Amino acid sequence: MLGWRRAATSVLLLPRLAGWRPAAAMSSLLVGQPQYAWLRELGLQEDNPGVYNGRWGGGGQVVTTYCPANNEPIARVRQASLEDYEETVRKAKEAWKVWADIPAPKRGEIVRQIGDALRQKIKVLGSLVSLEMGKIYVEGVGEVQEYVDVCDYAVGLSRMIGGPVLPSERSGHALIEQWNPVGLVGIITAFNFPVAVYGWNSAIAMICGNACLWKGAPTTSLTSVAVTKIIAKVLEDNKIPGAVCSLVCGGADIGTAMARDGRMDLLSFTGSTEVGKQVALMVQERFGEWESFIFLFVVGKGRVTS
Repeated sequence: MLGWRRAATSVLLLPRLAGWRPAAAMSSLLVGQPQYAWLRELGLQEDNPGVYNGRWGGGGQVVTTYCPANNEPIARVRQASLEDYEETVRKAKEAWKVWADIPAPKRGEIVRQIGDALRQKIKVLGSLVSLEMGKIYVEGVGEVQEYVDVCDYAVGLSRMIGGPVLPSERSGHALIEQWNPVGLVGIITAFNFPVAVYGWNSAIAMICGNACLWKGAPTTSLTSVAVTKIIAKVLEDNKIPGAVCSLVCGGADIGTAMARDGRMDLLSFTGSTEVGKQVALMVQERFGEWESFIFLFVVGKGRVTS
């Protein structure tokens, strides 16, 4: 054929060394490449379970997370199924009974340890935020620092929880106001702040005696897993039920289940105004049957005009 000719080739056969494998068999995931070995410091692997309720698991869809800078795959996370969600809620409610009985200052000590554990991993965790979400490195680190700062604030708050003592119309009597934990706090966070928003919610909820159930954005599932691994280690070291800080990675099906679930005593949602309105309606639909509350932090889409 015109313009084509077969070139003569020679093949040099070399003995295979231990651990050798063809280039085609090398991992295409960033977590398996030498320059991203630091991801292993966060306990991340090529395949990661996305459900935590005292133990790791997950029986839902497998999602691959990508670096938005170059669209290269980082690692895979198995999301929660609705069955996983049911089991996790049940375990979280059981763990709450244990956690609520612990004195507030001691709960604050656990939160202090969580803050210290995050501080020790702040650079590598900030790098993950940058890699998976797309922020510059300093903003990724700053977001983790925000969680650490809220933990420090919550520690002091744990020794200041109280209620007023009011005079009574009856002589020799006084009215004492005492604050009690709400129960299970559901936390749904957005992709653009995959660490800080959860920190704002969970640190305060924990010192008040509440258990937390977190659903992060599917596109930042690795960050959710990494943060939960850090928290789980602290809880395990202190012999606290891991389900106090539960995780269910997932999509709209899990978020809808949380919004409609009467066992969710308080729901915190961060995201778009459009979805926030839908979540608010779902929670309001069950006001007549269950006592429940919702906290919304919704934002519109940013626009640049000239």
